[in-house]
Amino acid sequence: MSRVRTRPTRDDTRDKLFEAAARVFEEDGIGGASIEAIATAAGFTRGAFYSNFGSKDELIIAMLEDHVEQSIRRNLDILARHKNLDDFIAALKAMDRARQDPLTRSPLLHIEMILYVARAEKRRPELAKRLRARRKMIADIVEATLKSNGQNDTLNPAWIASVVLALDDGFRLHRLIDPETAPADSFWRAITDLRRSTGLSSDQGASS
Repeated sequence: MSRVRTRPTRDDTRDKLFEAAARVFEEDGIGGASIEAIATAAGFTRGAFYSNFGSKDELIIAMLEDHVEQSIRRNLDILARHKNLDDFIAALKAMDRARQDPLTRSPLLHIEMILYVARAEKRRPELAKRLRARRKMIADIVEATLKSNGQNDTLNPAWIASVVLALDDGFRLHRLIDPETAPADSFWRAITDLRRSTGLSSDQGASS
């Protein structure tokens, strides 16, 4: 009889380290968090940490990369099931964020990690690469929507994607700082206004 494998796979180990790092970063701060504390919180040794990541900075870059990759997969999966833009946005709004990666669940930590990496100029290209990936995903969605609607072929999907990303990042930060003047639906309200102004809204009366 074959023995049941109990040793976690490399992906399992990385996921547990990501979850543990998020908890330790939120408790101790990114700068104050030690590799030993992260490994212990994940139930591993320092050796297990170093078999996956060469440093804390490398772990942070990997967490940001995983967050972007998961976000793209989720969005494209939803788009495959909801071709209509209204249905797509409704599905995004209804998505259970509690079941997503730690950076989706904690926008403040996500922003803190981006700033932590951005402070090192040599690391900024890593952030730029992920920003471009997010922008391309949104641009592709906008372009697909334009084609299906047969409207506004003069719009620039890449520029619209940049505006959407700026709104998303900006409203998340504003809500963390001043939730009274940046309600939870601020981003979606802004998206509605953007759609009306570009003609992407199904509310033709409001966009006229």
